[in-house]
Amino acid sequence: MQKKPLPVGIDDFEKLIRNNYYYVDKTLFIKELLDKKGEVNLFTRPRRFGKTLNQSMIRFFFENTGSLEGNEANQALFKDLQIMKQGDRYTQEMSSYPVISLSLKSSKQPDWELAYGCLKEEIGREYLRHRIVLDSLKVPEQKRRYEDIMNLSGSQQDFATSIRFLSECLYQHWGRKVIILIDEYDVPLENAWFSGFYDNMIGFIRSVFESALKTNPCLEFSVVTGCLRITKESIFTGLNNLDIISILSRSYDEYFGFTQQEVDRMLRYYNLDMKRELIKSWYDGYLFGDAEVYNPWSVTNYIKALTVFTDELPTPYWANTSSNSNVRSLVERADISVKEELEILLAGGTIEKPVHEEITYDSVYDSEDNLWNFLFFTGYLKQISRKMENETQYLTMAVPNLEVKYIFNNTITKWFRDQIKVKDLSQMYAAMLEGDADQFQAELSGLLQESISYMDTQEAFYHGFMMGVLNNLRDYLVKSNRESGNGRLDILVRSHNVSKTPVIMELKVSETYKGMENACDTAMQQIEEKKYDSSLPEEGYTDVLLYGIAFFRKQCRIKVHRKRF
Repeated sequence: MQKKPLPVGIDDFEKLIRNNYYYVDKTLFIKELLDKKGEVNLFTRPRRFGKTLNQSMIRFFFENTGSLEGNEANQALFKDLQIMKQGDRYTQEMSSYPVISLSLKSSKQPDWELAYGCLKEEIGREYLRHRIVLDSLKVPEQKRRYEDIMNLSGSQQDFATSIRFLSECLYQHWGRKVIILIDEYDVPLENAWFSGFYDNMIGFIRSVFESALKTNPCLEFSVVTGCLRITKESIFTGLNNLDIISILSRSYDEYFGFTQQEVDRMLRYYNLDMKRELIKSWYDGYLFGDAEVYNPWSVTNYIKALTVFTDELPTPYWANTSSNSNVRSLVERADISVKEELEILLAGGTIEKPVHEEITYDSVYDSEDNLWNFLFFTGYLKQISRKMENETQYLTMAVPNLEVKYIFNNTITKWFRDQIKVKDLSQMYAAMLEGDADQFQAELSGLLQESISYMDTQEAFYHGFMMGVLNNLRDYLVKSNRESGNGRLDILVRSHNVSKTPVIMELKVSETYKGMENACDTAMQQIEEKKYDSSLPEEGYTDVLLYGIAFFRKQCRIKVHRKRF
């Protein structure tokens, strides 16, 4: 039987259902919205966890298109989905409301003018979509204002209050209160902060939200989505009707991300049950409220890849879609205590921090606690447990899965290489090439102290570390894991000029500080026994420097022997 295609990158509910894509049914989200009757509902979840698709689903369920044919077409999208089995109390709400639907993600632009222009276009398109209301606008000034906004010729004040005005026009036309959906509300703020026009953007977004959501008599309810809860800037000032549902909230906990049951069902459908544990280790591990969920973007991408080749290896799909600048900034600005905690996380441990849900982009770097909270609420850390001490909540956090660990590893590696590029390593290189083991050891130890290491470090980490350190060595070739003699040497450094002495390094990891001495001896013995230097005389070299290097956490011990041919 032909299997349904997987909807990678498709966040339009109508397109997904009409084209018969595989759909993980989240329609009970609608039931919970109707049951809880929140007037302004702010959902904060990490990027790519299904926020946009859920907003699209809500729109197609509730929106009155203005025609019987259009409403019936929208209702047909929900055939056989869970919401249709919940009774008339819910299905009678279908196609009953005017809906304003906005996505603010297009405002991710390099300057205020372009970002504001994109926001105007998004609002203008929504006005164009609802242009039928012009027939009900009898006051010339109202009609002129509507057309100015629709044609993008309105003033900034017109656009700042445009959602409130559109809700009034829709209410006047349909005689029903309006549902307002705003997706990715914090994208303009995040981008503006990093691009340098935060004050302009926050003023505009505040005006839009205050006018549309605060004491708006034409509002039925609103659903707003984003990554962070932003209240310090007074976007939601005075909204006594605001219900904030973060990843710590137990309400609505399973509607963003895939549950274990949903992933198991998907794997059975595609005959991929044998991949369950692999997918779990890479993409599971998030705890939203009481629900353990998978990253839906990564699961969908990987299962799609497996339907083509069942031996496809897992890939950090989420890393390629989300900005990792926050992780990079954490490492760049980290002091010793932050680095130590990051090492604990990468080694599979946990850290405990006070909860600050009201993280704002201009305060992320004000304290270490803000940085850790920022990483938690944007999906880079997961909740292990939570407790209350006096008036403060504390979270125990960990790295959720192998995908996020990969992001941390790659970010740290790139950061370290960038740091090395601007560092003067001439003294270390000179000591290494001259056989001065003491100076080489002192310089290398200094670099180790500045880097991020691991509590359960394996030789592969130190191998990568050394390759990064030697990357800027000019006039020399640096080879790794090269076949030589009776095995593979760790690192070979040599020049095309045979008068310059080549270097062979064998690296070992010691389990104790005192054990580094014996580890160095073992490395030197391995070089001799495996005859790693056997090809050098044939190439014209007359001597070689043999290094045994042992590591224990951020300490190293180096021994050298100059061998002449």
